[in-house]
Amino acid sequence: MEKAQIGRPREFDAEEALQKAMVVFWEQGYEGASLADLTERMGISRKSMYAAFGNKEELFRKALQRYTDGTASYAAKALAAATAREVAEAFLAGSVRANTQPGCPAGCLGVQGALAVGETGRIARDILADWRAWGQGLLRDRFQRAVQEGDLPAGADPDLISRYVMTIANGMAVQAAGGAAREDLQRVADAALRSWPPA
Repeated sequence: MEKAQIGRPREFDAEEALQKAMVVFWEQGYEGASLADLTERMGISRKSMYAAFGNKEELFRKALQRYTDGTASYAAKALAAATAREVAEAFLAGSVRANTQPGCPAGCLGVQGALAVGETGRIARDILADWRAWGQGLLRDRFQRAVQEGDLPAGADPDLISRYVMTIANGMAVQAAGGAAREDLQRVADAALRSWPPA
């Protein structure tokens, strides 16, 4: 009979642990999420966390990618809509749903994750600023295509329109974190689209 290995690392589901880490960052932000909070919620030791995910910054990047591929996947789907207005409509509706998802923290990890940061949170602030700029860039490129195809007027400014849509979405995330109801946020999204430029 073989002896059990001494010091054998505890086995855990890495995907489940990452999901739990994502929720901690979403609830507490990068700076507010201590390693103790993270490892306790993930159900692993600090050593196991470092071995599986790297340091806190690397864990945050992986958690943000998981959020992008899961909760925030509405953004990529919205880009496939037939018209620019439908893209904006799907993007804002997806944002409303993601910000008010039952069983999840209210708001958006990409917005709340680094709103109030000191020096130690600067990394997350920069990561999330890049993440939001990347999303806005995807919208801008899609709206540029809409101008070229005649779906948006020739004089429309794709950069301004993408910034407008992203600003509405980010503002709704802050509102959701403050307790705004899904129905109220959807009314905001609907109101924002009333000023959409005609083709």
